[in-house]
Amino acid sequence: MKRLIKNVFAQNEYDCFGCSPYNKIGFQLKFYEVDDCIESEWKPAKQYEGYPGMIHGGILSTLIDEVAAWTMYIKAQCSGVTSRMNLCYRKPAESNQEKFIIRGKLREKKRNICYIDVQLLNANNEVCTEAEVIYFAFSKEKSINECYYPQDYNSFFEE
Repeated sequence: MKRLIKNVFAQNEYDCFGCSPYNKIGFQLKFYEVDDCIESEWKPAKQYEGYPGMIHGGILSTLIDEVAAWTMYIKAQCSGVTSRMNLCYRKPAESNQEKFIIRGKLREKKRNICYIDVQLLNANNEVCTEAEVIYFAFSKEKSINECYYPQDYNSFFEE
């Protein structure tokens, strides 16, 4: 089952480069819950290239980090911050792709640490980049009181 996740943070001058619909130079990503994963689609453009025809690795890591964060919000039901990212660039992410799919899965949560696996796939469903992203997870109280996490988890899915 695929369901759209509402960006509950998109208010009060929210300007996240990855997901704010108000950031004109940002990615403006939307997220979907697909079974036990969180997914987003991204359309590449020449302005994100490093070498001609290839998306810059820093852009790819930003996309992966953003999907990992939303995976934590939905699957671990809290906010947090990136602690570590271990990326493996498997094949060039060519900028002439129609779109990329970025897919995150919460592998494990131990106390306040989330282990999230993320893949960035090209239009042929080939893995271009994969990563293990480790997040320091905040308590539910801190997530709500300091990080704008909604008191009602179902707010992510209301229309």
